[in-house]
Amino acid sequence: MPYEFTTKGLEIQESVRRFMENVIVPSEETFYTQLEEAGRDGYPPVLDKLKSAAMERGLWNLFLPHLRRESPGTQLSNLDYAPISEELGKVGFASEVLNCNAPDTGNMEILHHYGSDRVKAEWLEPLLAGEIRSAFSMTEPDIASSDATNIGLSIVRDGDEYVLNGRKWFSSGARGERCKVLIVMGKTNPNAARHLQQSMIVVPMETPGVELGLDPHVFGYAERGGHPEVIYRNVRVPVDNLLGDEGSGFAISQARLGPGRIHHCMRSIGVAERALDLMVIRSLERSTFGTSLAHKGLIQDWIAESRIEIDMAREYVLRTAYLMDTVGNKAAAAQISGIKVAIPNMTLKVIDRAIQVHGAAGVSQFFPLANMYAHQRTLRIADGPDEVHKMTIARREILKHQPGFHMNPNIEH
Repeated sequence: MPYEFTTKGLEIQESVRRFMENVIVPSEETFYTQLEEAGRDGYPPVLDKLKSAAMERGLWNLFLPHLRRESPGTQLSNLDYAPISEELGKVGFASEVLNCNAPDTGNMEILHHYGSDRVKAEWLEPLLAGEIRSAFSMTEPDIASSDATNIGLSIVRDGDEYVLNGRKWFSSGARGERCKVLIVMGKTNPNAARHLQQSMIVVPMETPGVELGLDPHVFGYAERGGHPEVIYRNVRVPVDNLLGDEGSGFAISQARLGPGRIHHCMRSIGVAERALDLMVIRSLERSTFGTSLAHKGLIQDWIAESRIEIDMAREYVLRTAYLMDTVGNKAAAAQISGIKVAIPNMTLKVIDRAIQVHGAAGVSQFFPLANMYAHQRTLRIADGPDEVHKMTIARREILKHQPGFHMNPNIEH
């Protein structure tokens, strides 16, 4: 594939690598010590110091180049951004330090493209400045959210306001003390065509009627900011909080999730690289039956297989990024779905081998592998489960032979 990074992209990639090595990685212990002191929904003070250092170096909002205040003329393609996101994936909080963290990245893009001037001033600006956090409120506990047309939360217009009623959950980060705003997807017209029933709207966390309910943990981990249930009881917001037009919510969600999915995959490559490093280091330190684990043929096989799989996966992600840049997200939909299936599964295999090499320590809190595994296993569900993405890929292949083919012949299109 004839893709290459831009000169500016290469410069920023190198700057991020140095920043990770010299600033973020040495701050890991401090971050987790402060997080324990602040509580899981608190804000470790070291983040402010790290964010200031990132801003000073111009490493801020790299995911959204046309909104970068520091270098407004700099254009980073998806291809340029891929190695940057991979580096950030190696440390769990690194993306937040550069203000390139989910779900804020996707939310900022939505606010930029579809928000009113007032909404942008009130919510986009402080998000771009890293002063607040946001959450994306789409998944519901009572329906299969992999089909977004199932969504049941109601959004009803009443004069100059919209009224929301319903329940969401896995609104990641909504418990965090800095989470101030939600982007909510619900139904404005249940009688419209299936993909025109939904809308998206901005809801400040402090709006009367917004309550936090159940607190799901992921594989037992009570993560920073949580993944809580959010209950909406007669929640009223101004009409111009609507994002885009009524009925455009499904289309906006698909536009949001495309870049989000590739960012997840980019970061996952970094996770796999760190897991491989930990595997090799542990194999050199640990001995059984008279020799180090690194001398065992089986362990060497795991190391080699991991290197091959990571490099193959990276090429798949880079090719997909190149296609997104050149033919657009819609035309690259099959490739985006493909990496969303392939990369988390590959990363899980590498982490699993690393856990095995670490022995009992690998599943403990003393190494990051168990937490890494939990996150990657969740990615096989988040932003669309494997099965739905495979359905997208299969449909594209079938259409080559039978144009007009529909996966569900009982649904009118």
